[in-house]
Amino acid sequence: MADRVALVTGASRGIGRAVAIELAKSGVHVIALARTQSALEALDDEIKALGAEATLVPCSLTDFPALDRLGLAIHQRWGKLDIFVANGAMLGPISPLAHVEPKDFENVMATNVTANFRLLRSLDLPLRQSESGRVVMMSSAAGNRAEFNPFWGPYATSKAALDALVRTYAAETRGTNVRVMAVDPGRMRTRMRAAAMPGEDPMTLRPPQDIAPQIVKLCAPEWQETGKIYSFPLDKVLSFQGPV
Repeated sequence: MADRVALVTGASRGIGRAVAIELAKSGVHVIALARTQSALEALDDEIKALGAEATLVPCSLTDFPALDRLGLAIHQRWGKLDIFVANGAMLGPISPLAHVEPKDFENVMATNVTANFRLLRSLDLPLRQSESGRVVMMSSAAGNRAEFNPFWGPYATSKAALDALVRTYAAETRGTNVRVMAVDPGRMRTRMRAAAMPGEDPMTLRPPQDIAPQIVKLCAPEWQETGKIYSFPLDKVLSFQGPV
């Protein structure tokens, strides 16, 4: 993993932060993208303490022009991108669909779907220039379970759409050095989970540090599966199911 370059979104906390640190431990140069400058600087301090390096990108996922420029900046500086971990996301309202404000629905879709489309579009060339480009996108059972739960409409819709992005990009990169995977992390001790389930005891949930090594495995040159989803609760790679 030495001499590899990785972009991690939502890198300032939770799963993104844990993955950024785990990649740094493996000798990867981490490009850490998140909104909060202070949290990124704290991450940078921890990565430097490991003897590794990071590049900080304080940026909102809905700043689409900035995302469009990012691929060119990576190409000009490194000539490639070996790893893209699309972790940044938002929960949005937990509410009956009829009660969801259109602006809130659109914000969830912009953050969870459109931002990742813009990033794939921006990063396509640097990923293809890597000897083993790896894309990992954080999915959710909320968007792919057989029976959907009520009141999770915006988030579930966005994750179902994200799965379609994974499958499409995997199909378009077959025969290249790029591999594309989705990850279902299950219930984890994150701020998003706490917002969704405020009465839940967080100590009953696994911390992000548990899943980070598994995600890093999907980023390794040795990983050859593509267009599938890794279920952390099952510790198994699953094929996506077609429509019934």
